[in-house]
Amino acid sequence: MGKGRPFLEVFTCALNEDYWFPILELLVLLCALWTFFSAGIAGVSASYSDFITVEAFTHNLVFSFTWPLIVMVGIPIVKNIAYGLGSDLEKGIIQTLFSYPLTRGYILTARLLSALVIPLLLFLGISIFGLFLFFPDVIAANPGTVALTYAAQLSPVLLTAGLLLLLALRLRRGVPTVLTGLTLCFILFVIFDSIADSIAWGTGSDWILKIYAVITPNLALQEYYLGTLGVSSRNWVPNFSEVLLYVSAGYSLVAVIFTIGYVYFKRWLRI
Repeated sequence: MGKGRPFLEVFTCALNEDYWFPILELLVLLCALWTFFSAGIAGVSASYSDFITVEAFTHNLVFSFTWPLIVMVGIPIVKNIAYGLGSDLEKGIIQTLFSYPLTRGYILTARLLSALVIPLLLFLGISIFGLFLFFPDVIAANPGTVALTYAAQLSPVLLTAGLLLLLALRLRRGVPTVLTGLTLCFILFVIFDSIADSIAWGTGSDWILKIYAVITPNLALQEYYLGTLGVSSRNWVPNFSEVLLYVSAGYSLVAVIFTIGYVYFKRWLRI
């Protein structure tokens, strides 16, 4: 069987650790309930008359429909990577996994498939099914806008996961990694947002918003559509090519962080 059987065993162990009953079942139930609830809200509050372009309407619909689901699946991602991997390093479970005939890279991949990929697949499956169930005409008519909105929204999630991975490998403890990771996320996505707006308005320059758009590409996408409607509240309105650039830059940053995490785990982690 080569490396297939040991890899599946490590992956199965990670699944059992991350999703003991009823975590996964409760997560699916909450996501499904929100899908029906938000569909009712969107159906009442959203209309084409609110937006000049169909693309802007589609982006607003997808964003408002999916962002609470991202928060829901973000909770198990934080638990699995920050607390789960950190605790595994603290308790010596990772050392036990090193006894399998697998390289460190395969072991980390199996761990991340359980901790990160499973929640993301759950989010994509439920949200896309819900959108096509309740808004089939809008979604089918604008697949490019839907895909770009998803890409812009998932970039900060992957960035957070990568940062939590680095923190877990460095701290090697569960609770401190969770506390440090939540503090870092609060600084990046709450405090930095307010600071960026204040600096942009105070200086009349948009450079701080451009930096923040690399971290959260959906900022650039939102400002682009608001700019097309002439209702942007910020001093910066990117064009569509710039939006694609910021989304690409966001994923490039994610790739760099995960690459650092893999290199650290494979070469520099001493346990």
